[in-house]
Amino acid sequence: MSRITCPRCFGNGYIKIPHESVEKLNKPLIAQCTMCNSEGEIEDKKIEKPNKPPQLHKLRESGL
Repeated sequence: MSRITCPRCFGNGYIKIPHESVEKLNKPLIAQCTMCNSEGEIEDKKIEKPNKPPQLHKLRESGL
């Protein structure tokens, strides 16, 4: 199995929580990455790859 760098934590195993309520604490909130279990790498098959590119008109209709 091939392993790739975790796209959520970029390989360091931890993520910063960006949220308005966290900003009021005046310090960054750091948590363990649940995607890779703080290992920094995941198996290539765990990432779902879309079969088709997103259709822009559907994204615009949904407000994204």
